[in-house]
Amino acid sequence: MIPIGDNVAREHYPFVTYALIGLNVWFFSIELGQGPAIERFIAAWGVVPARIMLWHQVPWVLITILTGMFLHAGWLHIIGNMIFLGVFGRSVEDDMGHGRFLFLYLAAGIVATVVQVAAAPASTVPELGASGAIAGALGAYLLLFPRAKVFILIPLLIFFPVLVFPAWFVLIWWFLIQLVSGLHDLGSIQSATGGVAYWAHVGGFIFGLAFAWPLSRGRPHRIRYYDPVHGLAHLGGGSGGGSTPAPL
Repeated sequence: MIPIGDNVAREHYPFVTYALIGLNVWFFSIELGQGPAIERFIAAWGVVPARIMLWHQVPWVLITILTGMFLHAGWLHIIGNMIFLGVFGRSVEDDMGHGRFLFLYLAAGIVATVVQVAAAPASTVPELGASGAIAGALGAYLLLFPRAKVFILIPLLIFFPVLVFPAWFVLIWWFLIQLVSGLHDLGSIQSATGGVAYWAHVGGFIFGLAFAWPLSRGRPHRIRYYDPVHGLAHLGGGSGGGSTPAPL
């Protein structure tokens, strides 16, 4: 299931969302440029939980909490993350404004890393990726735009149908998968030797939920959703305008 767009009518250009996508792609290109030294590069700049637990001995390792958010494990990893950031981040940024959205993204990424380190403190495998920060945007989106519609591409061999789902269903389903998977891996060998950082996703998502309304600008107008067939429709609360349809 690949999200390719939503129907939220935005009013502002998502500078921060696109800048973050650009930064992630740029850092990924630096990774690829390391050649045979890429594993050493990732080990140096990714988050190693066991090393973070000894931060009081080597304080500089805390910088990896930030650098690890911009590193990725491969093409599928970064493409998937950037698709989710592009689809959901734009609308959250439109609601919060550029500065508050950037704070949400970075803070959610930090919280997600701390949660993942707490879940597997003895792991010596570098953790990397923007998914914890993006999960924060997903949690905020759920609270701010629960009635939005999300367009989902379903790859089926030679067919690629696009289905429409309520945002609340897509995001709650995604969160439950992360939570159940995290509970399954908790304390397992896999959690200490690599795999998906499910607890980072859970931590980032809950942070986004918790801080969506405090960071929201509380738009005085009514949130408007775009219907590709019938145009703009008022489905949110409040009173007033918004007019730019959200492209897929």
